[in-house]
Amino acid sequence: VFAIGDCNSCPTGKTAAKVAAESGVLYENIQKLMKGEKLSGSYNGYTSCPLTVGDNKLVLAEFGYDGAILETFPFNQANPMWLTYFLKKEVMPPLYWHGLIKGTWRGPGVFRKLAHLGTV
Repeated sequence: VFAIGDCNSCPTGKTAAKVAAESGVLYENIQKLMKGEKLSGSYNGYTSCPLTVGDNKLVLAEFGYDGAILETFPFNQANPMWLTYFLKKEVMPPLYWHGLIKGTWRGPGVFRKLAHLGTV
């Protein structure tokens, strides 16, 4: 039995970011199951909370289980920025409607690895 989103019991926020990260793990595990391979995908608790803190400024809080910081970008996302506000306003809605809903957006894990040169 597989579950993602609000119907599972993960102790994380109920966010679209969480579902996107979970969907990547689900996809990987279903592919392996269909091939008769051992399931190896696991969810790290990733969730994201975009917090608007002023005019056109946002803190993009990204974390996993036990509060582990899982920032996508190679700068301190705890600082309110116009860039993160722009991402929430202009980039995330198309990701949701044209990626997550269609099953092609599986969270920022790949971008996180690229932005941190594979060290995360």
